[in-house]
Formats: sequence, structure tokens, C-alpha cells
Amino acid sequence: MTGRANDAYRPAVRIVVLGAGFGGLELTTTLADTFGADVDVVLIDQNDAFVFGFSKLDVMFGRTVPDAVRHPYGDLVKAGTTFVQSTVRAIDPVAKRVETDDGPFEADVLVVALGADLDPSATPGLVEAGNEFYTVAGAFGLRDVLAGFPGGHVIVAVRSAPFKCPPAPSETALLMDTHLRERGIRDGSEISLVMPMGAPIPPSPDASQALLAAFAARGIGWYPDSTVQRLDGARRVAVLHDGRELPYDLFLGVPQHVAPAVVEDAGLTVDGWIPVDPLTLETKYPDVYAIGDVTSVGTPKAGVFAEGQAAVVAERLVARIRGETSPTQYDGRGICYLEFGRDEVAKVEVTFLSGEAPRGALEGPSLALAADKREFGSSRIERWFGR
Repeated sequence: MTGRANDAYRPAVRIVVLGAGFGGLELTTTLADTFGADVDVVLIDQNDAFVFGFSKLDVMFGRTVPDAVRHPYGDLVKAGTTFVQSTVRAIDPVAKRVETDDGPFEADVLVVALGADLDPSATPGLVEAGNEFYTVAGAFGLRDVLAGFPGGHVIVAVRSAPFKCPPAPSETALLMDTHLRERGIRDGSEISLVMPMGAPIPPSPDASQALLAAFAARGIGWYPDSTVQRLDGARRVAVLHDGRELPYDLFLGVPQHVAPAVVEDAGLTVDGWIPVDPLTLETKYPDVYAIGDVTSVGTPKAGVFAEGQAAVVAERLVARIRGETSPTQYDGRGICYLEFGRDEVAKVEVTFLSGEAPRGALEGPSLALAADKREFGSSRIERWFGR
């Protein structure tokens, strides 16, 4: 346990945070920066390191190595915060009690930030005859596969919506184009992108138009409003929802997303995800919040939105600890970086407000924004890990 300085001023509030992704890291950092040792926070995650979602593609396409993008939680040194690497086995939202492989934890305030799990088995044939690239293990494992791929028909496909990081499938198709060109095997290859939406990024027409133009210019097949129902590994074809078949030599799939089973078992979900007040991120249980991909707050399932939600919860908890109230509410804003390949990056700023149509603006793509994206990542690692 982290030592406590000056017990006389320590607030009698224990905050337990489940999940050390964007949301959990931002929340605990704000509390530690505000109160130092005079705060009692437990941060629990089953993993031993944090990896940015966009870093998975960097490793997958051979632009960096796994060790360069892993940020060990053992490096977290935050006054007043204890990190516990353990698996959450049960959640009692009424008692605010959590059972883990390392024993129980009781909270005065519980924050659920466990993200979304993936279910590759929901697509018949994906596990046996395809590849998923949305987990760290899946993306890292594809590094050698792509390096040795001799060319052929590549399919990038999204099983269903919602899914994490909406730009990532489009990025993968464009980065695959660059990868195959750099290896001199693009002319003998095909790339197809299959998505369940009518546009690559529905909240931003400008970003979608830019992507569609890039697909057309680079000969990438675009299959909107479509899903892959199953893979026929024996014939090496992907069968779409309408019976069409696409041959493939390499299948890169985004599996169906589901809430973690422990969240479902706790009775926290409705229609698959945790409902929250879209302005405060409060659940129906007093002193239980939920942030990020595990919620149905209405924003995309992307780290930057979890970060914004965490900032709101943090401000409200700071006010509570001080015996005050906070007017802070979630504004639904976030930015996403979008790789276009050829070292060009675009930035999409999107706002989701309850009761209003989402709106988004596009900047780029350009070479300059690649540096902006790098600074985005490095600034957060410096803030969360102190380096």
C-alpha cells in the first residue's frame, strides 16, 4: 500500500476504480495531482501494462516493436493510489464491493471502467480461419504474419457495431495499401473493407468523404452496410449477410464487442451496456459511476472519450471530497487521429450531445499532423506515468 501523509487531513472516502485504460488512468491521475497522499484510491486492472490502441497498428505493420509501446503499470507511482494487478470476479453495485483474485475491495465510490471485451467466436470461422487485430495479442501476433505475407486478397471486416476506435478499420485498410506498396506486391493484391455502417465515420461527413476518396484513389474495395456472417476456411471465402462471397488470402476481423461478463453478472447492463446519466456518468446505483467503452453514454468507444468522461467524474469527486458540489458536466467532445498511410495523418473532432445529431470536423490529412499525434501520446504517458 502507498503510505499516507498527514492522516488528520485524509478524506474518509475510498475510491475503487476498475480498469486502467484511458478513463482509469486519467481519473486516478487527477485525484493524485489534486490531493497527493491525502486520497485513498485503489486502481485494479488484470493487465500488467497499458498500450495505446493506435500503437497496436504501429506494431502490427512493423513500424515499432512491442516493448516500445508497452507502459508497465508497475511504473505507476502516485501518492495516495494503490495499483492492484488482478482479475475482477464479482461486483456488488449496491454494497460497492468487488471480489478479485487478490481478495475483496470495498468502496465508498466505485468507478467501472472495464472497457469492452471481444467475442471472436460470434463469427463462425474467425478463430479457425481468420485473424483478429483488436486485442494487443492479436495485433502483435500479426506483425510476423504481415511481414511474411506474399500478397493476395486482404479483407478488413467489422462484425458489428458498436466497436472500439471507429477509424481503425479504415486506417488498417489504408496502412495495408502502404505496406504492400512498400514491399512491391500491391499490384498483385486486393484490399476490401467491409463495415456495417453506410459511411466510414458517420458522425463526420468530411472525414468519411476523405476516406472514400482515398479508397477510390488506392483501389480499396468498399462494402458499406455489410457484415461478414461467417468464414469458410476450406474455400477461403467470407460469406456476407446477403449471401455474397468474397475470396480472401488474409482476413483481418474486428470481432463482436460485448460488455465484460462480470459487469453483466452484476446486473449493471441494459441492452448489453451500462446506462449512465450522459452528463454526470452516474449509474442508477448511488456512488457508482461508469465511464468509457463499457457504457451506453452515446459517444464512440474510443479512449479519448473515456478520458473526457473520467475528467468529469474526477471533478465531481474532488468537489465531494472537499465538501462542495460540482457543476461539471460531460460535453461529449473528443478528437481522434486517423492514419491515411504514406505518413499522413488527419484529425477528427467530434461532439456528441444528448438529443442532438453528432457533428464532426476534419483537419488534414497532412504530414504535420503525424507529429501532433505523437505529442498526443507522449503527453499522456508523461501525465499518467510521470515520464
